[in-house]
Amino acid sequence: MPGPASKRRIPVSQPGMADPHQLFDDTSSAQSRAYGTPQGPSGLGYPTASASPQAAFLSDPVSNMAMAYGSSLAAQGKELVDKNIDRFIPVTKLKYYFAVDTLYVGKKLGLLFFPYLHQDWEVQYQQDMPVAPRFDVNAPDLYIPAMAFITYILVAGLALGTQDRFSPDLLGLQASSALAWLTLEVLAILFSLYLVTVNTDLTTIDLVAFLGYKYVGMIGGVLMGLLFGKIGYYLVLGWCCISIFVFMIRTLRLKILAEAAAEGVPVRGARNQLRMYLTMAVAAAQPLLMYWLTFHLVR
Repeated sequence: MPGPASKRRIPVSQPGMADPHQLFDDTSSAQSRAYGTPQGPSGLGYPTASASPQAAFLSDPVSNMAMAYGSSLAAQGKELVDKNIDRFIPVTKLKYYFAVDTLYVGKKLGLLFFPYLHQDWEVQYQQDMPVAPRFDVNAPDLYIPAMAFITYILVAGLALGTQDRFSPDLLGLQASSALAWLTLEVLAILFSLYLVTVNTDLTTIDLVAFLGYKYVGMIGGVLMGLLFGKIGYYLVLGWCCISIFVFMIRTLRLKILAEAAAEGVPVRGARNQLRMYLTMAVAAAQPLLMYWLTFHLVR
């Protein structure tokens, strides 16, 4: 997580030091002492010869009041904008999902392709808060799904271009279709969780992250299809489909079956059976969508 912003220290003015807002030194008194001429009172309304317009403006109490009022309005406006943005777009929460590093990305990609040897799937917590993804490979993130989605669109454009079928409209249709299916998945899962009354800490952003991991396998399948044809496409995509199925099962069962897993109770009863069926349905939908969104890109 980003650290607190460093505060710049402002030196306290000492007695006898010049005003920090004054642009030039006032040498009129020194000149008056040099020539033996007494300095005139400041209340006569005659400014000294060395006084600049900026210094006169800043020394005006009305100007200082206006500057303070303007700064206060700017601070209030910034606070209001931050509150409204955070109400509709959880910027603070989104920062957590992008707190990744190169080591985490490498481990996460390895986990997506080879989830069979991974044993500990529990998300680590510190003071009732999940640790940042860069410290826990099991934590969901949005960096890999976002980059994978963009790369998938670029690879789709490359595949269409090699087949002389590329057009901006077709590429836009490809991107909008992928987004539409992702949105439909999230809404369907949220509605299903509501129907089966699941008390889980699985958030909407978590769902977007977990469902976005399938784009990694889709990229691999399309690239192998471009290099080795249909055989390479089906082999790599099939491996990625099995891997994402295992990954989703082992990840979501700890989220959707959180109560039973925490208490060590075996999955029994009608409600727990529905939760298990929901977990398997979400996991089984990933390979189907991976094939549906890529089969037409390889010929």
